[in-house]
Amino acid sequence: MYPITPTHTEELLKIIQDSAETSDTLPDTTVMQKMIDKHELDRDRMLEGVAYYMNQADIKKRLRYFYEDGVRKIDTEKPNNRISHNWHKLLVQQKVQYLVGKPITFNAEDSKFLELVNDFVNEDFDDVMNELLKNASNKGSEWLHPFVDEDGKFDFIRIPAEEVIAVYDTTKKRKLLYAIRYYDVKNIDDEYTRKVELYTDEQTFYYVMHDGALVLDFDYERNPESHFYLGNAGYGWGKVPLIEFKNNEEGVSDLVFYKDLIDQYNSNISNNANTFDEMQDFIYILKNFGGQNLSEFMTNLRYYKAVEVGSDGGMDMKTAEVPIDSANTHLDRLEENIYRFGQGVNNNPDKVGNSPTNVAIKNLYSLLDLKANEAERKFRPALHAFFWFFTEYLRMTGQGEYDHTLLQMTFNRSRMTNELEEVQMGNQSTDLSKETRLAHHPWVDDVEAEMKRIESEEIEYRNSMPPLTDVETDAGGDEDEPE
Repeated sequence: MYPITPTHTEELLKIIQDSAETSDTLPDTTVMQKMIDKHELDRDRMLEGVAYYMNQADIKKRLRYFYEDGVRKIDTEKPNNRISHNWHKLLVQQKVQYLVGKPITFNAEDSKFLELVNDFVNEDFDDVMNELLKNASNKGSEWLHPFVDEDGKFDFIRIPAEEVIAVYDTTKKRKLLYAIRYYDVKNIDDEYTRKVELYTDEQTFYYVMHDGALVLDFDYERNPESHFYLGNAGYGWGKVPLIEFKNNEEGVSDLVFYKDLIDQYNSNISNNANTFDEMQDFIYILKNFGGQNLSEFMTNLRYYKAVEVGSDGGMDMKTAEVPIDSANTHLDRLEENIYRFGQGVNNNPDKVGNSPTNVAIKNLYSLLDLKANEAERKFRPALHAFFWFFTEYLRMTGQGEYDHTLLQMTFNRSRMTNELEEVQMGNQSTDLSKETRLAHHPWVDDVEAEMKRIESEEIEYRNSMPPLTDVETDAGGDEDEPE
């Protein structure tokens, strides 16, 4: 998300407030168009992370040049390897799978509320959480739009951050005053039409670009329209129905912190590849060549396999040499720094070992923990804001009144562990309850279900035992009798 000038904020906010007081007044689209034009100039920075995630690094655009009579020209003859290494995708996927690869667990003291939440957070919700974090890591933030569908059911959709212009009430960004979404739609003739949506706390305005100006989009039956409808009645949430999921406090892509290292790695690999390709060509050193020019020399060499030289002349051939050891050392240092400043996990067996201890593994994940902590700290309030809309929907549809702030959430991180060490520690911790030991067992995902299975097996085992004889019963009874 990019900052909007205070002048634009005040102008558009006043227009929106005036339109709320006077139904005949609509927001002035001139100010919105200025904000969109400003935002489009900056959105390329946001999409840079997406390009690197798709392995379209800057090296893909590199050209080679030569100079002729002092003029620089593009060289189309020399090798131009443009080898891109997808370090950014590797680091982003590590982060996403580490933090939200396993579904987020929700809990609440109110069992009915928890049941409603768990029924709602299905596989689609888990998938959207992955996409939100992936895109926030690429762009700096991503948006979630809660809505009520045509069947009256609460739902949500992810909106790309590059399409959203948001304006908050203060520099602390506590309250979203309004938001503009703009995007292009391609028709059957491959022509694009610009669509614009303006979200306020009670209504949504829909616009379309026509003859260079924004006009109301008459494809919508109601425009402006309420946020949602229950029956034939329209309602507004009282809040702008867009929620920002930020990657970090600065709202920037992870790529910002290691892009230069990736570019240097790609450049060095590509340069080395160019050198290897050029090593197939010899450099000829001539002394007292008998011909007139180099063209004649190449012709004689190609067709006659011979070159005429003077009495004390000669010819030598040389090839370029690559300092392999120095190149490898430099690349190793770059790789180490990419993992370090990208706050990732280098699970190379040479670094980790074949059977690392849990202490070593914890240290290995320390930087990824820092990065994940920052993202989790931003995702938690965003999720609470999302569930405010969910609880409002429950209230308005007569399903109960609940406090969204009492909903607890646990991000279940995925970390490599030494399972043998964990099992041994659990078996030795006999002073802890069985439930606590099962919660830390690497093979147990659902503690409650595992406890039930253990209880069922114990009952089955007791039932399979032969019945006690009268002697065994009497013997057991004698031991219990008082003296």
